[in-house]
Amino acid sequence: MQLEAITWEGMAERLAGHLDGAPQDPGGGAPWLRVAVDGAPAAGTDVLADRLADALRRRGRSVLVVPTGGFLRPASLRFEYGRRDVDAYLGGWYDTAALWREVIGPLDPGGTGRVLPDLWDPVTDRATRSPYVALPAGGVVILHGPFLMGHWFPFDLSVHVRLSAGALARRTAEDERWTVPAFARYDAETDPGSAADVLVRADDPRHPAWTGVPH
Repeated sequence: MQLEAITWEGMAERLAGHLDGAPQDPGGGAPWLRVAVDGAPAAGTDVLADRLADALRRRGRSVLVVPTGGFLRPASLRFEYGRRDVDAYLGGWYDTAALWREVIGPLDPGGTGRVLPDLWDPVTDRATRSPYVALPAGGVVILHGPFLMGHWFPFDLSVHVRLSAGALARRTAEDERWTVPAFARYDAETDPGSAADVLVRADDPRHPAWTGVPH
């Protein structure tokens, strides 16, 4: 696999250009676009998502950035088998059904375009009660966070930010290093680098490299 060195700013601009060139209503489908930026928290998916959102807004697109951290399940479910259970973290921390219902589904053909930006506050362990956001035609939702590949989400563009095992361990906070085996399993079972349209390697965040935009 051939990778090209690039800056984060350049990457955001080229991804935005690719998305901006996509038809707003391809084949009579939905007038919105759904984008994934997948990766471990240590990979900084929020940084790329925010830069891509800025680049799209400069092109006149309405953009909503949605972190998967706003769709955690209640603590009683996340910690049912303990606070550091790898199986639960990999398969039970994030409310996939709610993401389908509140973020992905409303942007289907014939959908409402009304997206919920977050659902659950992990600090208070209560519903956020955030208002829905109505995206106009041509609007883009950028969903970022871990474990986004493998759920059959119909993304129009997906990016996986990969860290090597060593880089992941180094860049993960000490009290969260118990999560590292979950990402090893995710790589082995889902192969997100192949499942995504774009692969980014970011072991050194100052010098990312990527496969480029899809043709």
